[in-house]
Amino acid sequence: MEELDWSPTPIGDVSLRRRRDPISGVDIFEVKLGDEFLMSSLFTVAEVEVARLALARLEGTDLDIAVGGLGLGYTAQAVLADARVRELLVVDALEPVIGWHERGLVPVGPALTADPRCRFVHGDFFAMTDGAGFDPQSPQRVFDAVIVDIDHSPRHLLADGSAGFYGVEGTRRLAQHVRPGGVYTLWSNDPPDEAYLAILSQVFVEVAAEVVRFPNPLQDREATNTVYVATKPG
Repeated sequence: MEELDWSPTPIGDVSLRRRRDPISGVDIFEVKLGDEFLMSSLFTVAEVEVARLALARLEGTDLDIAVGGLGLGYTAQAVLADARVRELLVVDALEPVIGWHERGLVPVGPALTADPRCRFVHGDFFAMTDGAGFDPQSPQRVFDAVIVDIDHSPRHLLADGSAGFYGVEGTRRLAQHVRPGGVYTLWSNDPPDEAYLAILSQVFVEVAAEVVRFPNPLQDREATNTVYVATKPG
């Protein structure tokens, strides 16, 4: 196990680690916040799906996408794989995480930083939702899709500041940053939450909770995540 970086942040110490999988021989990258595991490059299926499901609902070209949460970059990479995307803004509150990509410490970092369509924004995604939006260069800008992968789920939060985001009023504020007919998706580590689906249905249409299944070799079982998908009325 090798610790590639460690930094204090306002919500705790964040660290990037690399280990070699003894079976595959592949390097595995892991992110921890304090003593809690946030993500691993061993499990990226749902991080890709939260982007793919959003883009699958969109028609047309010259799409502008905002992602809340950079992490190891797999959601952003999936967005940029769609040639219809004109610009991607990735908002992350943890400046060290952005630095890992800019320094090439994580596998997809060089590809993201080299793509002229991709821009990193250091900021609090949830505070920006309540304020002028996600693009400091263009206040009140709206996006074709807003894709979020930050908290563990609407009930299991990394920090207290995001609690209001998952209520009805927080959802309405989020919808202001999505164009009519645009899409919102959210990654969750928990099973589908009927209460959150009911909240989404008060603001969006075509609301769904997609269960994403993938193998977990560490526990020798199938694992599941949830992706919430919702469309803003046109």
